[in-house]
Amino acid sequence: MKLAFSTLGVPGLPVPDVARLAAAHGYHGVELRAHPEEPVHPGLDRAERHRVAAEFEAAGVEVLCVAGYARVAAPGEDAPVLNEVRELLGLAADLCAPFVRVFPGGDPDLPREEADATAARRLGTAAEHAADLGVRVLLETHDSHRTGADAMRVLGLVGHRRAGALWDVMHTWLGGEQPQDTYAALSPHLGYVQVKDIAAPDDTTPLPLGSGVLPLAECVDVLCQGGWDGWLCWEYEKRWYESAAPLPDLLGPGRDHLSRLLNDAA
Repeated sequence: MKLAFSTLGVPGLPVPDVARLAAAHGYHGVELRAHPEEPVHPGLDRAERHRVAAEFEAAGVEVLCVAGYARVAAPGEDAPVLNEVRELLGLAADLCAPFVRVFPGGDPDLPREEADATAARRLGTAAEHAADLGVRVLLETHDSHRTGADAMRVLGLVGHRRAGALWDVMHTWLGGEQPQDTYAALSPHLGYVQVKDIAAPDDTTPLPLGSGVLPLAECVDVLCQGGWDGWLCWEYEKRWYESAAPLPDLLGPGRDHLSRLLNDAA
């Protein structure tokens, strides 16, 4: 498997520094948080996008994903959501990134079936555009659809190979789903896996990998036993927890921990 980390852990860090960190610590790629407060976002012009792509290429680091904030199950008109996803897909294509991340964002006060249908309709349309660009749009296990079973209710309705799933191991665990059940649900659609660690169900402050309560070894074992050979991406949510330790100091030990888990599961 290939290893990546998310720029959510180094908010605002310039692209050359992100690329150097990844290369120096043995990561194969990065997940780019695509938000206007970050160096990389859909507002970049073509020349700026080319410079970003060139920085990562020169460092030998892949752009794994453009992690956007479109909410495909949210109530409202389709057009604004689809326009947001199209902008993310265009950015991903320009950066040679294979994936775009979207959230569910369903309203808990509305019927589940309505949110599922809304998300499936929008993902189906987005998948057609993604196919034209050679990108996949991934629904993250998050918020209103935090388990693999939740995500599959949507993806089963879409039925398009360019629409897939992003497994966030924290959210499926908090949703009470076992790793083997998550993998069984998502494996036909799995784009990549976000790993992380936290102190407790009621304390999601990010911790160094292996020092918290999340079943990372079990998740890696399930993936390896299933013959899955994709990406593990460390999402260290420093952006939301200012008191968390700086990510750069943790990248080497985190890479070593994931490598040990992979070796043990082989």
